[in-house]
Amino acid sequence: MESDPRKYEHIVVKETDTHNIVLSYLVHNCFKETVESFIASTGMEQPASCIEDMDRRKGIINLVLDGYSLKAIELTEQLAPDLFQINKDLHFDLLGLHYVKLVCHRKTDEAVEFAQKVLTPFGMMESFLEKLEDFMALLAYEEPEKSPMFHLVSVDYLQQIADNLNQAILAHASLPSRSSLERLIQQTVVVGQFLNHEQSKDGHPLVSLKDFIKI
Repeated sequence: MESDPRKYEHIVVKETDTHNIVLSYLVHNCFKETVESFIASTGMEQPASCIEDMDRRKGIINLVLDGYSLKAIELTEQLAPDLFQINKDLHFDLLGLHYVKLVCHRKTDEAVEFAQKVLTPFGMMESFLEKLEDFMALLAYEEPEKSPMFHLVSVDYLQQIADNLNQAILAHASLPSRSSLERLIQQTVVVGQFLNHEQSKDGHPLVSLKDFIKI
């Protein structure tokens, strides 16, 4: 059931609100050149430390995506000194990426040594035990990407850790960990689910996000 435009087309959306939502998305994802062009074309004021912050965050996130998680940890500690003391899960995940890299490059001795010295201490906390066991199990497979723990060596997992780090750095700087666009979509989905639940007896959803965002 498509949404009837007559129900919402009379609602006025301020251009500044639209600009702020777009800018928030661009800054969140470190699209520096696009941010500069967007600010110049709209006449908006550039957020304080916007460009410098993006450069540093983007550099760190790219290190993670390129397989240099230890360097990413080092630079993150310079940018946000106590972040990993607060977010031990993220610290463990980043260290785990280095371990996975060693395993996938068949550097078994280095992987075992790194696990014993760096990862094993996390096993003192019960919340890390299951993932620690999954990491260790990768050593038993000639082709880790075909093991039951294949998700730990996937691009999707790598991207998720990078996204988590980006959000954590933003939150540490007292900035929104998610862009305005993402939060707006999340809110739209929640409202839509509520309205559809209220209307469920008729069998037709009132709100469909896909109807609004399709081209």
